[in-house]
Amino acid sequence: MGSWQIIQQSLPLFEKGFVLTLWLSFVGIIGSIIVGLICSLLKYFQVPVLGRLAAIYVEISRNTPLLVQLFFLYYAFPVFGFKLNAEMCGIVGLIFLGGSYMSEGFNGGFDGVSKTQVETGKAIGLSRLQLARYVVFPQGFTLSVPALAANIIFLIKETSIFTVIAIPELTNTALDLIGMYYRSNEYLFMLVIGYAIILIPLSIILTILEKRVRYGTFGN
Repeated sequence: MGSWQIIQQSLPLFEKGFVLTLWLSFVGIIGSIIVGLICSLLKYFQVPVLGRLAAIYVEISRNTPLLVQLFFLYYAFPVFGFKLNAEMCGIVGLIFLGGSYMSEGFNGGFDGVSKTQVETGKAIGLSRLQLARYVVFPQGFTLSVPALAANIIFLIKETSIFTVIAIPELTNTALDLIGMYYRSNEYLFMLVIGYAIILIPLSIILTILEKRVRYGTFGN
């Protein structure tokens, strides 16, 4: 059987893996941004106890591999009575890892906000929530865009590790097919194409977004 026929036959499986990879990435990235933003604001405003807990979480998350986190969620959690299916473990693991990276990305942006503006906001009686909403977040988010964009690409590529807990995303699909039919070239080619279809357009979009934000042309 020729290579093209092999590729054609594998297309339905790769399509399912492609869709699942997109879904896991989307949920994981949205969750990571939310967790990262909350942790960053807690640390920025030095909220008692919660700010310290956020800092501890970031250090633990960033200094442990996603592979280890997935193994812990998938194999250790059931011992304590918390059983999650493979896809949920993947999403939780990606959010746990991504939240810390997004937090650091937001930190870089928030630290770039002028302290004078923050002090002025306090002087006119703005609460912490109002400062975050009207002063820190709008400017800090703009400064954070390059780091957040890099983290988004990073997290999508990290989904390839989900294969260790048998989530049938792109990498797992390719490895399964290679194991069954021993046609590495064709299936690895499809794997590369799958990630390229996701990452190349996304990289272009994020680069354009960065430039628009950097030069103040967003929305013009």
